[in-house]
This record gives sequence, C-alpha cells and structure tokens, in this order.
Amino acid sequence: MTDYPQVSTDERSMLEQFLDFHRAAVLRTLDGVPDSLVGQRVLPATELTVGGIVKHLAAMEDLWFSHKLLDAPSAEPWRSAPFDEDPDWEFHSAAGDSVGVLRELYVAACAASRRITAGIDSLDALAARASFGEQLVSLRWIYLHMIEETAQHRGHLDLLLDALRQDSLR
Repeated sequence: MTDYPQVSTDERSMLEQFLDFHRAAVLRTLDGVPDSLVGQRVLPATELTVGGIVKHLAAMEDLWFSHKLLDAPSAEPWRSAPFDEDPDWEFHSAAGDSVGVLRELYVAACAASRRITAGIDSLDALAARASFGEQLVSLRWIYLHMIEETAQHRGHLDLLLDALRQDSLR
C-alpha cells in the first residue's frame, strides 16, 4: 500500500504523493474482482462499472498529462477509439476487458504521466493545449484536477464493490 502523503513537504511532492495515494487505492480495488464482474452493472441508477471507471481513469491520465500538457498524440487505445460514435467508449468497452488488462492499462498510463511530469520543472508550467475554451492550465492545476478526478472515482469504486459484495451474498 502506498503510504499516506507526508504532512510536511514541498508543494510538488505533496501533490504527487496525494495523486499516487489515490492511484494505488484504485489499483487495490481490482484485487479479488473476478473478470466476470468487472463489467457488471450493479447499481440501477448508473451505468458505471468497476472496469469502466478504471479504464476512464487511464484515459484521463493520457488526456491531461500527454495530450493537454504536452500536445502529444493520444496513446493507444485512446488514439483509435471511436469517441465520435461513442463519447463514453472507455466506460462501455471495458466490459470486454479482463482485470489484468485494465490493471496494465492503468499502471502504464500512470507511469507515462510520472515520466512526463518528471521532465517539467515548475508547477507553473502551462499546458500546450487549451482547456475549457482558450485557457491554458498549469501543471499545478492538472495535478489538482487529477487528484479530484481520481479520488471521486475511487469513491465510486468503493460503492460498486460494496454492491458487488452484496450481490454475491444473495
């Protein structure tokens, strides 16, 4: 388990530690989930699945750290995904993925994000691609957004896992 972030460190280290803390928690949610349940909808009010959330988080790592920050082409599978036909492709396509594939995809996306940010000295560095219209966001903003995104979906994963456990008890 990734240790809880240090309570007293520099800003960048704290941002990186909080993001890594939540990333590790996302990966732990996959422990013990059988392939047969990774794409199962268990809450009637949402189409979210464990696999869909993990694949979405991998897509967000690529979007913010590679595509927006560096203006690099998206990595696969995002580059060739049919987002024009299905804007939620990462959520829907995960039903056909195994836990191992989803874990590898997320681990690789997070590793790529770490490599990218290691090459950027300042949290004030601006992304190469505009977001939200014409605004260029800073690396600091991207870290904060990804902490928010990852932590929010980590909570969704907890709810889905609780529902899966309840289903298996019936």
